[in-house]
Amino acid sequence: MSACTDTGAAVPAASAGSAPAPAPDGGVHRPLDRSARVFVAGGSGLAGSAVRRELRHEGFTDVVAPGSAELDLRQRRAVSDWFEARRPDVVVLAAARVGGIKANATRPAEFLSDNLRIQVNVLDAALEHGVERLLFLGSSCIYPKFAEQPIREEALLTGPLEPTNDAYAIAKIAGILHVQAVRRQYGLPWISAMPTNLYGPGDNFHPERSHVLPSLIRRFHEAKKSGARRVVNWGSGTPRREFLHADDLARACLHLIEHYDADGPVNVGTGTDLTVRELAELVADVAGYRGSVEWDTKQPDGTPRKLLDVSRLTSLGWAPRIGLREGIARTYAWYVENLESGTLRH
Repeated sequence: MSACTDTGAAVPAASAGSAPAPAPDGGVHRPLDRSARVFVAGGSGLAGSAVRRELRHEGFTDVVAPGSAELDLRQRRAVSDWFEARRPDVVVLAAARVGGIKANATRPAEFLSDNLRIQVNVLDAALEHGVERLLFLGSSCIYPKFAEQPIREEALLTGPLEPTNDAYAIAKIAGILHVQAVRRQYGLPWISAMPTNLYGPGDNFHPERSHVLPSLIRRFHEAKKSGARRVVNWGSGTPRREFLHADDLARACLHLIEHYDADGPVNVGTGTDLTVRELAELVADVAGYRGSVEWDTKQPDGTPRKLLDVSRLTSLGWAPRIGLREGIARTYAWYVENLESGTLRH
């Protein structure tokens, strides 16, 4: 029976006394059993692979993350059957179709359809099969294009979105509301986290489908290797962006599952930003590229600034550990190693 109906719902509300009552700000202390079965949906992606590393580091012994060949999350029956067979205790929903500004702008129907199906299938199956603890990963693109900076969680649904990625944003907003609806109807401690721009080992460096930072890493590395005298980047270079290493996100995910229980989403970021031009200069320096850096102002810039207010998360005792230059250097080294070995993900 569908878990979305009122008759005979498959999952009861959380039992009384099963967890401490949350504080007004959502703060709780509810550690996970390290023997619990944790399903990381999207476990081979940038965020999901980092979550898997963090869980292993923290002593979790039963982490499952089937690849897309084993479980296509867009297929509703396959997802329900998998939950029935594997019975996870905790779910981290990090799976999504993602891409940079070009991919989002040119394939909005795919981004909307695939992400809605992934989310609805996983969330419905988790509810139907009794998963009490779940974290949904959204994106900072859910916020209005001209939201007041830094962006507080309350800015959600207060203005128009950035047109180049509105389809992806709408899907992620639907996921947040789905989680909130489950909390209201069933009393389950499901939560949502909204990370800023992520980067790190396992990122996608495809020339057309990558985000800005991996795209810059690839472009400057190729320019250095070929001896190119100039590199031309999209836009003006003036938009400001915030970047978070995926390993810091993974720590935040576990921290939130164990220390947060409230209706509202939680921003995950560093609380600092820089211009895309400054980012390009930093990546060029790390990669050892010494040519000129130019900008194609005919191409779109996207949102002028996107800096998250992370006070809700830091008030729970979390803080990022990996500085941007250190993180870029690590990511660049990983990229070169995997490029040379032929194992790079595209």
